[in-house]
Amino acid sequence: MSFSKQLIQWNRYSNLRELPWKKIKDPYKIWLSEIILQQTRALQGLPYYEKFIKKYPTIQLLAQAPEQEVFSLWQGLGYYSRCRNLIATAKYIVEQCKGVFPNNYNDLLKLKGVGPYTAAAIASFAFNEPVAVVDGNVYRVLSRVLGISTPIDSNEGKKEFASLAQQLLDKKQPASYNQAIMDFGATICLPKNPSCNQCPFEASCVALQKQIITTLPVKTKKLEIKTRHFHYLVFTHKNKFYIQQRGEKDIWPALWEFYLLESEDDCIPKNEWISEKPIYTHSQKLTHRVIKSYYYLVNEKLPKVNKVENAIIKHSQIGEYTFSNSIMMFFKNSHYLYENL
Repeated sequence: MSFSKQLIQWNRYSNLRELPWKKIKDPYKIWLSEIILQQTRALQGLPYYEKFIKKYPTIQLLAQAPEQEVFSLWQGLGYYSRCRNLIATAKYIVEQCKGVFPNNYNDLLKLKGVGPYTAAAIASFAFNEPVAVVDGNVYRVLSRVLGISTPIDSNEGKKEFASLAQQLLDKKQPASYNQAIMDFGATICLPKNPSCNQCPFEASCVALQKQIITTLPVKTKKLEIKTRHFHYLVFTHKNKFYIQQRGEKDIWPALWEFYLLESEDDCIPKNEWISEKPIYTHSQKLTHRVIKSYYYLVNEKLPKVNKVENAIIKHSQIGEYTFSNSIMMFFKNSHYLYENL
């Protein structure tokens, strides 16, 4: 039995990962699920997908929604550029494409926030186009089962795996095959502690036979993690506090935050408003960096609001703005703040 047939058969009879965006043909729902699942695990993304579908059952409703409302619904997923691309693409399809999704891989690639993997997923699942998906799961499965040591982060490796994935694709059942290899990598051929005893390729897997599972797939570039230190001054006065909006060219673009001072280390910056240690600290790990946040309560007159990027809000208005996970954790855990608002 061929590789693709074995995968499809496994997925049909052995895989129990039932998710609402599987086995559907609606390009809007498939696109929405794929954007949410970029940088997000399926189980983590599931409640967000359900909230979005309930709030915006059609792309027309999503395109018409106030942007801050969409961001609020996205809050907690992180990587907010995905949400901005989601909004931009929804408006583009409604305004420029008359609400009709592009129905092929090449045209899907032109959409903002849609790369080769997402375009292949939508094209195959919604329109049955025979184009293979290539993501981390696919790299891992193919490199292990076939014993390929070409680095997946090299140009040579990307071309080799893309070509191989397309060759192995079941051209008559592209949706079934793509879903099978994604599910297989997510449930059986895991990055750590894969379930080799449940694998249909146990007898033929090169990595298993050679005992090199932990070395595949190969990456040449080591991810450099940078630590940034954010010192937030929480200005509070007469049951209100001051917030400001982040710029477009950094992490968390357009999200709201407190008055920010950034330093190169964890030392308390010299500032006229800081007299005590932070009342709350939080560490958040992102893909390429760690953000360490420190919160200082400042019970003084609030800074002036002279731009649209500044605001004075009450505690009851928190839900009307979108904040980073770190600040939301601060709101959740800082009882001292509540007592002083």
